[in-house]
Amino acid sequence: MGIEPNNLTVARAYALWAPFYDLVFDEVFKRARSAAIAAAEDIGGNILEVGVGTGLSLPSYGRENRLVGVDLSEPMLRKAQERSHELGLRHVEGLAVMDAAQMAFADESFDVIVAQLVVTTVPDPEGTLDEFLRVLKPGGEIVLVSRVGADKGIRLAVERALTPLTSLMGWRLEFPFDRYLRWVERTPNVNVLENRAMPPFGHFSLIRFGKSFPAIAQQEPHMGVHAGM
Repeated sequence: MGIEPNNLTVARAYALWAPFYDLVFDEVFKRARSAAIAAAEDIGGNILEVGVGTGLSLPSYGRENRLVGVDLSEPMLRKAQERSHELGLRHVEGLAVMDAAQMAFADESFDVIVAQLVVTTVPDPEGTLDEFLRVLKPGGEIVLVSRVGADKGIRLAVERALTPLTSLMGWRLEFPFDRYLRWVERTPNVNVLENRAMPPFGHFSLIRFGKSFPAIAQQEPHMGVHAGM
């Protein structure tokens, strides 16, 4: 087993990434980022972007949406705040330092949760998905861009071998799609809507989960009390 990331190692890693994050990740994940934004805008409304980073996505959202972004890394978030201010992004209503697994939002606050390159970096992926579901309104969607690891073969062996190194850099390699499916199986009112491999290498996917409305218990018809014979 590799070294499991924790919030301190993730924050340190992304503090190091902050100065050149855009240079490395902008072009590489442009198509995946565009696909995530398009999926989010199919729902629209109040959109929460978790792991907003330097705010690369923010200018691409339509101005009819209302955006909130959170990130664990303060240096990354400062860049997002600068971007929002410089570009006059009035549809961005707030940017805050926050732990993805313990967010300071009320239940059912957002229509869409977007998380790009987040789930495989956090210490507790399933707990973080639970938190996404908590703040998501029924009928809404969780939209992820996430690395999907191998479930067998040479690629799995390579991922396991590299995991101690990549954990120090802030992410896991070893994360098969079955792990998402197991979360869905044990979680009420959630279902998989899409799992689509994205360029450039197909190792990352656009993954969408829907939150259904809770079932309403069928009530027995009221039996009135009749007057005496």
